[in-house]
Amino acid sequence: MDTQLIVHLLYFALINLAIVSVGYNFLEKQLLLAGWAMLVVSIAGVYIIFINEHPILKMLAIIATTFSGMKVIAVTEGYKNRPLTLSFKQWLTYAIGWVGMRAQPFETLGQPALPNAWPMVRFGISRIIAGALLILLAHWLVALQLNGSLTYYLVTPILLVALSLILHFGLLSISAGMWRFSGVNTYYLFRQPAKALSLTELWSKRWNIAFSEMTSVAIFRPLKSKTGVAVALMVSFIFSGLLHELALSLPVNSGYGLPTLYFVIQGLLVLVEKLMASRGILFLKNKVIARLWVFFWLIVPMPLLFHGQFIRQIVWPMVGLHF
Repeated sequence: MDTQLIVHLLYFALINLAIVSVGYNFLEKQLLLAGWAMLVVSIAGVYIIFINEHPILKMLAIIATTFSGMKVIAVTEGYKNRPLTLSFKQWLTYAIGWVGMRAQPFETLGQPALPNAWPMVRFGISRIIAGALLILLAHWLVALQLNGSLTYYLVTPILLVALSLILHFGLLSISAGMWRFSGVNTYYLFRQPAKALSLTELWSKRWNIAFSEMTSVAIFRPLKSKTGVAVALMVSFIFSGLLHELALSLPVNSGYGLPTLYFVIQGLLVLVEKLMASRGILFLKNKVIARLWVFFWLIVPMPLLFHGQFIRQIVWPMVGLHF
């Protein structure tokens, strides 16, 4: 590891420590606008620091800093108009050690262990093993030296599934289980998404609960009384798209607008589902049709989200492959 990278990592650590430390003061004083300003300044600073580093490092630094800043905002909103019953120790443990956007479960930190901790840990380990096996399969397919385009279209979906299994269903499930040993009521952040019978259900209750918590608390709830549900919902999806731009487009300096377009499509489809339900159009009551609907609209536009340069510069290199 070269000296410059060590210095950059030190700056990154100091910025995130400052976010967490100063953020608690923002929680106490309900300084919401200051939290948003700190988020913007911090992301800009980390981007400048890592601008010449490998896209993977750039991506990880931006994502971590975004989550740190958004936790300040989401938790400030979560304790709005109520006393802050979260100690600094509990806040610090939550901010550094848990991905979810609800800090309230950490108010019971240090109490007796909660049930289902080991099953969650075992579930996470099994998903990491499954993801690792898929990565081995991807390496084997690349070693076959098939047609370049064929290899790309065969291997890329395998890698996306593998990395999701390892991170989303593996490491995050283990993290949830481990915190339950300390009396914290943590939970699966990815809840059997294959069982979703609508895009509304998928995005609000099953896929990336941390993200849905964040957009709900920080964007949707504050806006819906002022703009109405439909506008607040679309702004929430656009905001999700912008955050994905930071994670997927900015690190590779390519694909700008595509992740946002993906989430605009998802938001519009959720509104379509709500409109159909309000007019008694109930074809999604058929489970087979409903799952086909969800799968189609989730997968077909996905190249907008995971665009070519992100796949080439980040996904493949993360597992030691190059295209």
